[in-house]
Amino acid sequence: MNVKEFNPLIEIKNLKVIRGGTLILNVPSFSVREGEVLSLIGPNGAGKTTFLQTLSYIAKPFQGEIHFRGKRVEKDHSVLEYRRKLAMVFQEPLLFDTTVFNNVAAGLKIRGVKKREIRERVMKQLERLGISRLIDRSAKTLSGGEAQRTSLARAFALEPEILLLDEPFISLDPPTRDSLIEDFELILKKTKTTVILATHDRLEALRLSTQMAVMNEGRIIQAGLPEELMNQPVSEWVASFVGVETILSGEVVKQNGGTIIVSIEGQEIEAIGDCRLGESVILCIRPENVTLSTHNHHEKTVTGNVFPGRIVKAIPLGFYQKVHLNCGFPLVAYVTNPSLEELSSGKEKEIRASFKATAVNIVKKELY
Repeated sequence: MNVKEFNPLIEIKNLKVIRGGTLILNVPSFSVREGEVLSLIGPNGAGKTTFLQTLSYIAKPFQGEIHFRGKRVEKDHSVLEYRRKLAMVFQEPLLFDTTVFNNVAAGLKIRGVKKREIRERVMKQLERLGISRLIDRSAKTLSGGEAQRTSLARAFALEPEILLLDEPFISLDPPTRDSLIEDFELILKKTKTTVILATHDRLEALRLSTQMAVMNEGRIIQAGLPEELMNQPVSEWVASFVGVETILSGEVVKQNGGTIIVSIEGQEIEAIGDCRLGESVILCIRPENVTLSTHNHHEKTVTGNVFPGRIVKAIPLGFYQKVHLNCGFPLVAYVTNPSLEELSSGKEKEIRASFKATAVNIVKKELY
């Protein structure tokens, strides 16, 4: 057993930030283990940037404790000692008016690293990020993608134990962004750097993360494995933010050994859960878990829920379509473009929508 895999690298206790008499950050407890890539996701103004700035001691003052490797910062670690374990990359690259080489080397020079080692470490990161050819270029002449690659190279050159990233890919065009994220993924696999990434893009978070935390109004609403947040949101708000398109409110009308039947606008949906008869619940169904067909069999099967429905509208999303249905209740499904053509030549054609009972996540109303 590797002990460090179970002990947190960084741990937060009772962290609060108050500005102008308003509580803008409130995190009672939070931890990240070594080697994890944790994404903080949430809308603009959720507190993600404030959280990162507080962790890095950029934003002060604050209440609470930050522990690094089991020791409290400011008590067992000096702030300077702790900050030298970190590197931070911002949404807009903060580069000096000098060459790419000097920008990447800046932090190493401040730390008093010897010239030979500086050059070795800088060249290594320039090669990793594919910008060796830019070594003597002025930072003023760089494109957005080149500037962010330079900023990341500077951070990785410090060989940080924790890398904090605040929406680093948001301002890039899609091809540049995809290319940089792909290179970033490869670097993380090689370096095993612990990362805390703030983003409002759930797809970006899913691609990069081993852990995720959803933030809103300065609080962490839910944290855990990416698949847990995607498939088992703890509230209607979290469900909506992580991409659950069908959110239905109903009442439990039957229960039988871990299986319940929920009445939704006169229709009955089967789900797996332990709820009381008469209890009000929210049902969450992800669009990728809904199957559409033109079969005439509208009976419920032992494997799940089957409902007749009609297409209300279809929204093109590149290679697939988001299909809104009326099944006596609103339901959303994802289908490929060819599949939609096969399903219906017109909006009036009746189709069958089905989903398994295990694909229905239950949120009890009293929990939020």
